[in-house]
Amino acid sequence: MAARANKQTNNEPEHIQEQITDVEYSDVMKKSYIDYSMSVIIARALPDIRDGLKPVQRRIIYDMSELGTFSDKPYKKSARITGDTMGKYHPHGDMSIYDALVVMSQDFKKGRKLVDGHGNFGSIEGDGAAAQRYTEARLDSFSEDVFLSDLKEDVVDFIPNYDESEKEPEILPCKLPNFLINGSEGIAVGMATNTPPHNISDVVDTSICFLNNPDTSNNDLLEILHGPDFPTGGIIVNKKDLEEIYATGAGKIRIRGKVKFEQGKGSGKDKLVITEIPYTMAGDGISKFLQSVAQLAEDGVLPEIADIEDQTSKDGIRIVLELKKGSDYQYAENVLYKKTRLEDTFGVNMLAVHDGRPEVMGLKGILSAYAKFQYEINTRKYHNLLAKTEKRIEILEGLIKATDEIDLVIEILRGSKSVKQTKECLISGSTDKITFKTKISEKKSKITAFYTCTG
Repeated sequence: MAARANKQTNNEPEHIQEQITDVEYSDVMKKSYIDYSMSVIIARALPDIRDGLKPVQRRIIYDMSELGTFSDKPYKKSARITGDTMGKYHPHGDMSIYDALVVMSQDFKKGRKLVDGHGNFGSIEGDGAAAQRYTEARLDSFSEDVFLSDLKEDVVDFIPNYDESEKEPEILPCKLPNFLINGSEGIAVGMATNTPPHNISDVVDTSICFLNNPDTSNNDLLEILHGPDFPTGGIIVNKKDLEEIYATGAGKIRIRGKVKFEQGKGSGKDKLVITEIPYTMAGDGISKFLQSVAQLAEDGVLPEIADIEDQTSKDGIRIVLELKKGSDYQYAENVLYKKTRLEDTFGVNMLAVHDGRPEVMGLKGILSAYAKFQYEINTRKYHNLLAKTEKRIEILEGLIKATDEIDLVIEILRGSKSVKQTKECLISGSTDKITFKTKISEKKSKITAFYTCTG
């Protein structure tokens, strides 16, 4: 795209000139798209490997702590939390914030929920949460202990918010590998993250093993971690692939629902009862599964099914499939695995922001990043505590020495004409314009080494 440069137009004053530069359109588009992509990747879609949180989740937790909605305090309206978070830290729309808040409160989505929700926050069967004006929330004790307990110890940097009117933490001082505990899912530009949740006790034991011996092999770590621990249960079929998945950070896990056979008593019919489902079925996947089973029965693919009943409640999953008399329940079970989502694939892609850039990380890489972060925040924490303690010791030593020479201190106070004079004398030994009873007292007051501790 070519144009003239520095040419005066007829309608412009003499001091205004055109500044037209030759540019390549494709270069401008490429740069703009890369900038946009990185903004979405870093600032919205992907979790940070250090605390395992996306920016919106981190901002919600921090804002709730600022509002004082702790686990031992009354609930606050979700609309209040959402609005405050949007106004101060996350200007991307209230629904994106509320949706994140809802997911953080759902124990069927998270390995360990981060928010204690009060009201209708949806169900495992796909029921949506009530509007934010109807629900209430407060922090879960887990969030307080793991993310916030060291925040006031100045262990992380605070950065300006979007309009530089507030400060927010760049990262939260997470004590556990939350990226493994709660997993993550998110779609960025040209990439996506999909990390399964894990059992918190196994994650802690695995982390301790790695911290004690960073050279521990991936296989030995998997002996402790075992693999994913989905909140919806299920059975991992291809366990042999876990070694490769946790070494590379990517792969596919096949999950089956758990089915048990219940023999009918008396004239009752035999039943297949589903008590655990694949993680991918949580939500509207259950209703779609029921529809697919009904369709298979209607089409004659599963003639063994006589009736379907969803008895799922807050106590857990229970989907009952009544069988016709004389049916082969093992055949029916195999058809369910083959023709429905009762056996499904979970695509693992453990992608997170590491050192400012997106990176797919294996188990050892995740634990190594966790160990590095713990070293940084704990070093900073104890340096700060040491500095505070040394300052406190200096003050106490000064007070002890002042107590030993209390008569001289009183004489300096009485002889000074201002607080400034008193401080200068006590700190640096300056006796200018201070009236002393004797020359001995004045001479003693000039001993700087004695007074340096009282500052």
